[in-house]
Amino acid sequence: MTKITAYVKIQPNDRLDNMKKTSKEEIVKKSIGLFKQQGYHNTSMANIADICGLIKGSLYHHFKSKDEIGLECLKFIHEYFVDNIFSIAKKDELSPKEKIELFINKIDSYFLNSKGGCLFANLALELPSTNTAFKDEIKVYFKAWEEALAKILESKYSREEAFSLAKEYLALTQGAIMMMNLHDSKIEYLKVGKKIINLL
Repeated sequence: MTKITAYVKIQPNDRLDNMKKTSKEEIVKKSIGLFKQQGYHNTSMANIADICGLIKGSLYHHFKSKDEIGLECLKFIHEYFVDNIFSIAKKDELSPKEKIELFINKIDSYFLNSKGGCLFANLALELPSTNTAFKDEIKVYFKAWEEALAKILESKYSREEAFSLAKEYLALTQGAIMMMNLHDSKIEYLKVGKKIINLL
């Protein structure tokens, strides 16, 4: 009797009931983890459906394709960074030193608690340059990061110097994220953050 009950629980109708309770945001959040840890090409719609507790066809009630899910994942992360990290550069109630410390602490909190590195950097390397939809979204994200950091640095440096430093340290941060995941050690990654803070 127990085995029959267990079988009934995974019938399609029950999966469809679960689908009704699964929002687009939940699908996006779970897809981000899959894309970061398995890679974009190695993640199928079936994988996404499985981790969401859905049948594959149910995903199409929310998204037309994996590419659409991928783009939504990038937009979701970008929005998070804009609201919680990049916006720090515009907080006039904070001193430049307080801004850069909070900026780095928030970035550290995100990447130290998120397996698989940076989805934007991962996809920039994994997907062909001909995929302009993804490429454009990735460029916008990194440009926003660069501009936010440069805005904070302009309290001490010229605009040209601030942007040059922002580009340099964004590249260092991304490299450090990659190495942190490769070696499973956060020591070198955290050194980059300290160097950025010490710029002010």
